[in-house]
Amino acid sequence: MNPWLILGLAILAEVVGTLALKASDGFTRVGPSLLVVAGYGTAFFCLSLTLRTIPMGIAYAIWSGVGLVLITIAGWMLFGQKLDAAALGGMALIVAGVAVMNIFSRSAAH
Repeated sequence: MNPWLILGLAILAEVVGTLALKASDGFTRVGPSLLVVAGYGTAFFCLSLTLRTIPMGIAYAIWSGVGLVLITIAGWMLFGQKLDAAALGGMALIVAGVAVMNIFSRSAAH
């Protein structure tokens, strides 16, 4: 399977796990707590598969950067968390950094 698709699955699984972490209420709710374990387990498994072909720094930058943006958007939409200009600017810098690594870095094996 394409390692970039597997990385996408890792990101989605991490987002699901993190959303479930919020919903688990400190691991006091069983269903969301099980989803946390399944989400993070799947995320790390898929991330480990991508490291066979994608350099670790590149894979982790994409995984964490895209995950951060998706979690922030989900927190805003689902939980009413506020985003100020500094938060939006910081996220833009993270996305720009990941883009620079992927477009201009010679260490990115595409």
